[in-house]
Amino acid sequence: MVEDDKPLQISPGIYNEDMFEGLDFVVSEARKHGIYLILSLVNNFKDYGGRSQYVEWARERGQQLSDNDEFYTNTAVKEYYKNHVEAVLTRMNSITGVAYKDDPTIFAWELINEPRSNDTSGKLVQEWVKEMAAHVKSIDNDHLLEIGLEGFYGESKKESNPGNSLFGTDFISSNQIPHIDFATIHLYPEQWLLNSSEDEQASFVDRWIEAHIQDSRSVLGKPLIIAEFGRSSKLPGYSQQKRDSYFVKIYSDIYSSVTGGGPFSGGLFWQLMAQGMESWGDGYEVVLEDCPSSTANIIDLQSRKLQSLLHTSDYS
Repeated sequence: MVEDDKPLQISPGIYNEDMFEGLDFVVSEARKHGIYLILSLVNNFKDYGGRSQYVEWARERGQQLSDNDEFYTNTAVKEYYKNHVEAVLTRMNSITGVAYKDDPTIFAWELINEPRSNDTSGKLVQEWVKEMAAHVKSIDNDHLLEIGLEGFYGESKKESNPGNSLFGTDFISSNQIPHIDFATIHLYPEQWLLNSSEDEQASFVDRWIEAHIQDSRSVLGKPLIIAEFGRSSKLPGYSQQKRDSYFVKIYSDIYSSVTGGGPFSGGLFWQLMAQGMESWGDGYEVVLEDCPSSTANIIDLQSRKLQSLLHTSDYS
């Protein structure tokens, strides 16, 4: 729970109806405008509450928990999460009258944004994903489901990770779980490769994308999307022109993969905001009203190019 903001879930199973109605409005407006949503069910980090809030709730109720990794293993905490999943998926939209689990506006569910753990084998997160993916599908077997992974590999391929580090997840084994419908990666080279040059970061971007395209095609046999990427205005060397060029590069890789029959099929930049939301900014925000027209044109062109493929026989 974030102290400065109103949470959706106040305590286990107790919800702020005003916040739920706000989410109802978002879903209904997306439906009006032909926008499809991926709704994340919890955050790994403390922003917006995160898994640490679930652990804290359990401690308040007498559970002896050593650290936040017990989010993945403690029975009480897992029940809190499962109950939350059920509350969200079975929510009846107060505006449309359609349950979330029956609303095609929701493209997919995400189990947890950017899961990590201190268990470098990745097995802790792996077992949690198995259990929670099955739980989601037991309630809603119609929508797609993804994990929320950043794309970090396990021990067998850690040389592909930034700094050869391990983050407690395994892109390959977790995405091989049958209930997971597509794979995701995130991409923040300027954060992951501190003190590196722009050329080194660009080289990493190429390797990161290509490795995950190959594994999604040859090992997983599942689609791949880049669910977060961007350039931060708070980091050295930033310019809107460089951000535009970066967007073009990512979008070009996606389009080349799609037209070549590859698995890399979509990209979501972090993060689109409207004017007046400055307090939520983290440097990566894209406020179209404040951007040069080139930024909107790049985003629009990519959308139109991918949309056009739906009207050709090869991609329908």
